[in-house]
Amino acid sequence: MRNNALESNLLADLHMHSTASDGVLHPAELMTRAAEAGIELVSLTDHDCLDGQAPARREAEARGMRWLNGVELSAQWQGHTLHVLGYGFDSECAQLLEAIEAVRLGRWKRAEQISQKLAGKRMPGALEGALDLQRAAGADLSSPPARPHFADWMVQAGHVQDRAEAFRKWLGSGKLGDIKQHWPELPEVVTTLRGAGGVAVLAHPWHYGFTRQRLRRLLRDFAQAGGQGIEVVNGQQPVDQVAYLGKLSNEFGFLASCGSDFHNPDSPWMALGRMTAMPPDCTPLWDHPRFAAPMA
Repeated sequence: MRNNALESNLLADLHMHSTASDGVLHPAELMTRAAEAGIELVSLTDHDCLDGQAPARREAEARGMRWLNGVELSAQWQGHTLHVLGYGFDSECAQLLEAIEAVRLGRWKRAEQISQKLAGKRMPGALEGALDLQRAAGADLSSPPARPHFADWMVQAGHVQDRAEAFRKWLGSGKLGDIKQHWPELPEVVTTLRGAGGVAVLAHPWHYGFTRQRLRRLLRDFAQAGGQGIEVVNGQQPVDQVAYLGKLSNEFGFLASCGSDFHNPDSPWMALGRMTAMPPDCTPLWDHPRFAAPMA
């Protein structure tokens, strides 16, 4: 295991999800597969949740990978839901833990509302069914089920043919199960991560569907709030998008991060360690001085 600053060309996957949030693999199994994929630097970034960090770290270090603690926090900016990745923070920071707990309670409320709405459409028992699927996958049920869990239950119960149909008809944007949750504002989320000693990175900037002008406005606001990096590479993203995000990372002085955004082995475009190459002129996240020493 390296003790010095990491070289820029290592295989890093810093965005993945386990059963602690909306992934399908237990944190330890996820790390096993990451090691088999040849990943050298890894981070588990479950949504608004740190529950999977300890087992993931144990397995990652046992398999010789460099570990970087992580999380993906939900935020809102001008009425849009965004995701901010946090790395290298103090996992015991009270402010961070309080912020995560507040969001977790909100997610439970949202899960209950989704279940109620589905019951009103002759699909009763959705919450219990989604929890059963989580339990079967080995998840810690302190975390509420997310929309993918409800989708899988709908398939199992025979209400839809596959997850895609569940989202298209019931759970996707603007549909019955798309319950809006009031996330913390973007500056608050960044301040929370920075207060815990972490590095704040804007996740998958391209995925929000903003115009280039609006995306630049977001990046200006993110930088002013204390954001330090953007995810230049998210899975097997088109090369032209990656090139443009790499250009923006340099223009705004951001560090560049990369991750598969892995959730499920059945999604080959989000396979562990298989990502579009990062532009060579970007400054990788792991070049930050915070990460020159072994990471907490």
